[in-house]
Amino acid sequence: MKITVDEEKCCGAGSCVLAAPEVFDQRDEDGVVVLLDAEPAENLHAAVREAADVCPAAAIALSEQA
Repeated sequence: MKITVDEEKCCGAGSCVLAAPEVFDQRDEDGVVVLLDAEPAENLHAAVREAADVCPAAAIALSEQA
């Protein structure tokens, strides 16, 4: 799995951090998403998918790697 985030779309809701705190964080000044791990371990994939699903701005894109 490879993750990309669009900081321009991010509204700072923090849903991604709640769903997958090992993978996402937020900047202190504006709450915009910070990607901590663009290729997380397999045991985090379900949480990352949930984070992408609950993102109100659709700022998280996932691509599955073979």
